[in-house]
Amino acid sequence: MKLISWNVNGIRAALKKNFLEWLIDESPDILCVQETKVHDGLVPSELETVLGYHVSWCGGERKGYSGVACFSKKAPLNVKYGFGKQKRFDSEGRILELEFKDFTLFNIYFPNGQKDDVRLHYKLDFYDAALEYFEELRAAGKELIICGDYNTAHNEIDLARPKDNEKVSGFLRIERDWMDKIEKFGYIDTFRKKHPDTVKYSWWSLRTAARERNVGWRLDYFYITPGLLGKMDDAGIMNEITGSDHCPVYVNLCAI
Repeated sequence: MKLISWNVNGIRAALKKNFLEWLIDESPDILCVQETKVHDGLVPSELETVLGYHVSWCGGERKGYSGVACFSKKAPLNVKYGFGKQKRFDSEGRILELEFKDFTLFNIYFPNGQKDDVRLHYKLDFYDAALEYFEELRAAGKELIICGDYNTAHNEIDLARPKDNEKVSGFLRIERDWMDKIEKFGYIDTFRKKHPDTVKYSWWSLRTAARERNVGWRLDYFYITPGLLGKMDDAGIMNEITGSDHCPVYVNLCAI
């Protein structure tokens, strides 16, 4: 089973850059996209139904902002929108939860904290609410796959210029501490587990031709719970795929 996650930076813009053709050619079992910028009820007609896929959309209250979607070949047993805890986390269209027989999948567009201190604190509160909810599901016996744009580079290997960005949201110690915390709780960064010393990025600034110079950040992840580790066959970053300021990341799971 191949699962792909991709922040498309606007699904309408991605459609003009052969997104649909790429999806059909790549044919993942599940594709999770973030930052669709699609409000509920305004899904592009060509994506309302996609051959061979069950499509789930979650848009926020604010038009043209945030939004996530999932394309899955198997119909999920259940779909939830948000954590169901606090409206301030669920109203921005950042969270899709799909329940399958062997795992529960989260597609999350985690907040960006660069705007100001208010948004940074919102991001940190969102992180804490997410982990609390994940742990509730684990206590109920669920195996989890948590993918998306986490908006934080975890360690120095995960961005090109760590020293220059120590005081920039996305690489602040307090944000990275949360990444440390979820790993202490047992969640596994699939790419880093498979490629402990590989330097690869999944996001590059559009303003500085950073992709051409490979001055990037690894902001996109698949985390899994330990019970799925033995089923992980591969994980990687698809640097060759263009069409957004992010590139897709993936994990392959066998025996599911």
